[in-house]
Amino acid sequence: MLATLFDATIRLISFLFGTGVVLITLNSILRTYVLARSARDPVAGFVLDLIRKGFVLVARRTGTYQRRDQIMALYAPTALFVLPLNWLAMITLGYAFIYWGLGVDSAEDAFIISGSSLLTLGFATTDDIFQIILEFTEASIGLLLVALIIAYLPTMYAAFSRRESLVNLTEVYAGTPPTASEIILRHYRNHGLDQLNTVWDNWRIWFAEVEESHTSLAPLVFFRSTRPERSWITTAGAVLDAAAIYASSLNMPPSVQAPLCIRSGYLALRYIADFFDIGYDPSPAPDNPISITQDEFNAVYDLMLAEGVPLKPDREECWRNYAGWRVNYDAPLLELAALTMAPYAPWSSDRSRPHFVES
Repeated sequence: MLATLFDATIRLISFLFGTGVVLITLNSILRTYVLARSARDPVAGFVLDLIRKGFVLVARRTGTYQRRDQIMALYAPTALFVLPLNWLAMITLGYAFIYWGLGVDSAEDAFIISGSSLLTLGFATTDDIFQIILEFTEASIGLLLVALIIAYLPTMYAAFSRRESLVNLTEVYAGTPPTASEIILRHYRNHGLDQLNTVWDNWRIWFAEVEESHTSLAPLVFFRSTRPERSWITTAGAVLDAAAIYASSLNMPPSVQAPLCIRSGYLALRYIADFFDIGYDPSPAPDNPISITQDEFNAVYDLMLAEGVPLKPDREECWRNYAGWRVNYDAPLLELAALTMAPYAPWSSDRSRPHFVES
């Protein structure tokens, strides 16, 4: 009597545990592949973080940035490959616990039935109608997961392509590595400073798209550019600095494009930082410390002055106004550069955590 009661209790616990595992897995799949908003999933987050730590551990033991870039370029594709395998394993184990809880003779038989159902192989089944219905639901989950993967990957690579198109185009006038001073000087020499308003408009739209795609499709943050010296985050930092210098220091007619670009940029970086639990001050004072020194700013001011760029005469006021813009995106920019192991670039990855930017 006691043995029968104990066996029934254990099988009930097994059924409830398996049901919980299946529901947690389905929730993870929905939040990762279907939910059209920023939602960090614990299961996917744990798997991605674990894989990333392994890649970072290996990358930090290499001697050159080029080698580290080659290693980290494999991280996002590997994570996208392993994540569905993890879900398949969880579904298989969850249903195995359910089948055993419903009376399948052994754990081995329950596992074989679960695997056969999920992969739609059909070589193992039961005679119980309720268990057969569960086998159908498990097979449906397997097919739906394959369909979601087929739809998910093209969406992700399309977003990656859109992101990289403007990054690649910006290299033409931002230089390699990208710098704010180069953006301003090349436009001054070749196109006219008025053309920078087009740059600010293009990047304002780019920031809005990246905010949406890099929070709903989080692995995109770690997809690296096609060349090791390029990075979406360092290029974004150079554009934001150029817009901040333009708004604070250039003696030009008032324009709303540069301030709007900066606001769009720091909001995008903050939302992405929020997804990865990166801390920053959401309401910084204009005079809060930033990672750029006044001497560094003065060097860029002198460079532009020597080239004939029209600048406002009060250098101190220019510095204060620039710092008031930079403080809004300084911390998220540096932390995202560190998180993505971005290549060397002045005023961004050159002052994030050292092991991410050594050359």
